[in-house]
Amino acid sequence: MNNIQLLTQPSAPSITTKPVELYIFIDPLCPKAFAMKPIIRKLQLEYEHYFTWRYVLSTELSSLNSLSNRMKGCSSGAQVDITHPVLPSIAIKAAELQGKRAGSRYLTKVQHYAALKTKDVNSHANLLQIAEEVGLDMKEFSLDFGSKEAARAFQCDLYITREMDVDEVPSIVFFNECIEDEGLKVSGSYSYEVYEHILHEMIGETLVRQPLPTIEQLFTRYEILATAEIAEIYSIDTQVAERELKKRMLQQKIDRITNESTTLWRLK
Repeated sequence: MNNIQLLTQPSAPSITTKPVELYIFIDPLCPKAFAMKPIIRKLQLEYEHYFTWRYVLSTELSSLNSLSNRMKGCSSGAQVDITHPVLPSIAIKAAELQGKRAGSRYLTKVQHYAALKTKDVNSHANLLQIAEEVGLDMKEFSLDFGSKEAARAFQCDLYITREMDVDEVPSIVFFNECIEDEGLKVSGSYSYEVYEHILHEMIGETLVRQPLPTIEQLFTRYEILATAEIAEIYSIDTQVAERELKKRMLQQKIDRITNESTTLWRLK
């Protein structure tokens, strides 16, 4: 595999009691990030007792300073909406200021709207609505969205991307608990088994796999899933996955959300 490199650990690594930390570099609205999601989720379900993780947003950046000035009108309460391709990334960082789980919920919801094309996720007003839908503190989010802190958090992600020489997204960098050891950068997307093998090599012992939840339990954790995610997580054919999902839809356990090109399933 040509796209694996050794890297030094970041100067300020997260403190963790788990032996491995994953830095997951994504452009949140890129289809490749959607394709990576089921692999990350399966790793979490089976091996999260071994690792912590964080998303690093590696969105192409343009005119962030001018955007910051334009957003001041929005955060001050003026009745104006702006649209910019960097806004979703800043909104995700603003959501993360309310906690890692809040940021993850927000990122997932933004990606769902982007996939379904039912809401312009580059719109400031729509990103505020999404925050309300996922139950964020709206007063706090509105202030954070237009704040220097959210912009700096995003710029910090871009700095980490440059520092680790990540020139392809998605990419994952694996670090173990020994700060002197080099990290392992895997550029691009590979099969689940590749990441599982790398995790095994980083741990240095036989991995203990946690049993996968039932499909119903999976929806309780993630709420909205694509057919391909179900197929990837359970290592089954997409036709089999769709049949299982339709069965649960008939049982009124889940709903189907669809457009011309995308089908998602949601807990009812």
